[in-house]
Amino acid sequence: MRLQLKRIYTCKDYTIGHLYINNEYICDTIEDTDRMLDNSMTVEQILKVKVQNKTAIPTGTYNILMDVVSPKYSKKQYYMDICKGKVPRLDGIKGFAGVLIHVGNTAVDTAGCLLVGKNLVKGKVLYSKQCFEKLYPILKSAADRKEQITITITRTY
Repeated sequence: MRLQLKRIYTCKDYTIGHLYINNEYICDTIEDTDRMLDNSMTVEQILKVKVQNKTAIPTGTYNILMDVVSPKYSKKQYYMDICKGKVPRLDGIKGFAGVLIHVGNTAVDTAGCLLVGKNLVKGKVLYSKQCFEKLYPILKSAADRKEQITITITRTY
């Protein structure tokens, strides 16, 4: 399964994107500020630019793991009910660890993760839980079928 995140807008506080699965629009996203990192850079180059907990991950293609229990979110009943604490995790990102796809509304709710929702208000995504509850079963079904799940992150600005 192939996800695409097309970043459409960035500013000093956040980045907005559109998330697609196999070219079908699923929802919007909000991330931290895009500091124009990409996965062709070295870890050293990335770490020189990265601002801890305030930087969107580098553009590129990453595997999504569906079988890792999140130490943070496994303590939250919502995630235990929806995904048994196994929040979708992006793997192999230079200079970043523990990058998840999860629920939230603003860049304050993320530390480099991808938050899903509908960008109906400037600087926010709304209906995040509904979007996560739409996305998660699609990813889980692919994982159950042993499909490789990847996400390619690009920018359109």
